[in-house]
Amino acid sequence: MTLKWTKSSYSHQSDGNECIEVATTPDTIRIRDSKNPHGPQLHVQPGTWAEFLAYAADER
Repeated sequence: MTLKWTKSSYSHQSDGNECIEVATTPDTIRIRDSKNPHGPQLHVQPGTWAEFLAYAADER
C-alpha cells in the first residue's frame, strides 16, 4: 500500500524543522516525524485522532 503523507500546515512557520506528517488508511491514522520519514510511526484509530484534533483545537 502506498501512503500519501501530508505535512502539517504549521511546518512553514519559523524554520520549519519541527514538523509531523500524517497519512490515512481506512483503519488507522499514521503519524511520523517529517525529518525522519523512514523512522518509527505512530498508528492510532480514526476516532482517537478525531478526539485529539478536537482537544488540540479547543482554546481553553
